[in-house]
Parts: sequence; structure tokens; C-alpha cells
Amino acid sequence: MSAEDTEATVPVTLYTREDCSLCVVARETIESVAADLDGVTVDLDEVDVDTDPELAEEYGERVPYVLVDGHPAFKYEVDERELRLKLLAAT
Repeated sequence: MSAEDTEATVPVTLYTREDCSLCVVARETIESVAADLDGVTVDLDEVDVDTDPELAEEYGERVPYVLVDGHPAFKYEVDERELRLKLLAAT
């Protein structure tokens, strides 16, 4: 069995917008935690809420907003320890 067979992929959605410094920090935190986790691959989908009027209305200034495995996980700030736990729980 290769390492790829044991990898679990967890979808993470990051709602963001242009010129959002918190969004940049959130993405960096997600990428950093993902790189440190053995056996877990993060499938990061970044969504610019300003490209969709419905998303812009729903999230507006409430970004970054992060979903882990389809479930709301973080708003504004991503906690590294909590993200690690959520990713492991989703596998």
C-alpha cells in the first residue's frame, strides 16, 4: 500500500475578497497546517465573494470565512490547533 492510498483528502473552502489581509493570513495558516499534517491532504478552494452577488450579500465583510469538509469552521481568524483537530476529525 503506497502513501497515496492512506492519504485522506479534506475539502476546505476559504471565502475571501480582494485586499483582505486577514484572508491572506487565513490562507497561509491553512497551507501551513496542511503541510504539517501526515496522512491528510487539504483540497483548498478559494472563493472570491465579490465575484458572485449572492455570496457578496451573504458574506460581505465577514471574510475570511472557512468551511472544513462542508461545515462552518472559522470566521475572521483560523486557529492552527483547532484547524488541525478539525482536519483530523474529518478523515
